[in-house]
Amino acid sequence: MAQQIKPDDTGTIAVFGATGRQGGAVVDALLDHQATVRALVRNPHSDRAQALAARGVQLAAIRTDDPASLTTALTAVEAFSFMTPEANNLDEVETEIRIGTALVDAAAAARVPRVVFNSVIGADRERGVPNHDSKHSIEEHLRKSGLRAAIVRPAPFMEELAPKLEHGEIVLRLPMPADAALKMISVRDVGRVAAALLLGTAEAPGEAVELVGDELTGPRIAAAFGAHAGLPARYEALPLSVLPTDLDQAMFREFAKAAAHPSDLGAVRAIEPATLDLADWIRATAWAR
Repeated sequence: MAQQIKPDDTGTIAVFGATGRQGGAVVDALLDHQATVRALVRNPHSDRAQALAARGVQLAAIRTDDPASLTTALTAVEAFSFMTPEANNLDEVETEIRIGTALVDAAAAARVPRVVFNSVIGADRERGVPNHDSKHSIEEHLRKSGLRAAIVRPAPFMEELAPKLEHGEIVLRLPMPADAALKMISVRDVGRVAAALLLGTAEAPGEAVELVGDELTGPRIAAAFGAHAGLPARYEALPLSVLPTDLDQAMFREFAKAAAHPSDLGAVRAIEPATLDLADWIRATAWAR
C-alpha cells in the first residue's frame, strides 16, 4: 500500500492541467498526501485557478507557446505531471502534439527529476486514431528526452457512463457491441496512481501502465447500475454512426478491438490497492438515476 508522505519528504510537484478533470484528480491525490503542489495555468485569475489557490496550491502563470515561461515554472520542482488537451479535430491534434512537445522540452531544460505523462489506453503504438496517435507521438518524444519518466494510459472513464431511467427500467446505450467488454477506470484512481508515481511510492512496470479498474460488457454494465438502483436494466448497442466525428468513431472502434485482449487489473492495484471496480464506483459516488 502506498505510504503516507509528509510535507518534508518531497519537494514541490508541478501539475499541468490542474484545472481539468484528470489534472484535478492528480492535485486531489497529492494534497491528500500533504504534498506541495504548483499548478501551471494559463489564466491564474480564472475561477478554477483561484479555487486551487484557496486550497494552498501555488499558481505559476505560463504560456504554452513561450518556452521560457514553461521552464521557469518547472525550475526546482521535484516532479512534474502533465496531460494534454483532448483533441476533437485534426487541427486540435496538431495543437496537442505541439503543447505536449513543449512541456517535455521545458521539463528537460529545467532538469525535472521525475515526470509522469497521462496518455491514453492504446497509445503504446499508432493505431489510426488521430487523437490517440497524438499522445503516442508525445510518448515517443518523452522517451527520447532522457527524462526519468512514467506513462499512465487511462481507459475510458466510469464517469462518462450515462444510463437513463425509461419506464421504470435502467437503459444503457453505447456504440459498442454487446459482447465486447469496455475497459474503464475512475478519474479518482487516475489521480491516485499518478500521485503514487510522482511521489515515488510506486513504480510503473516497464515505465508505463494501462489504467483499467474494470472491464465489462454493456449488458453487465447496465446490470450493475440496475442492481444498485433496484430496477431492471437492459443494454442497447448503438451503431458507430451515432458518434458526431470520425475521430470518435475511430476511437470506439479501437475500444471494441481492445476487448479481445484482457487487461492486467492487478497491475493497477499493485500501485493503488483501493482502485475501484464499477460496482465500487457506483456505490462510492452514491450514483442515483
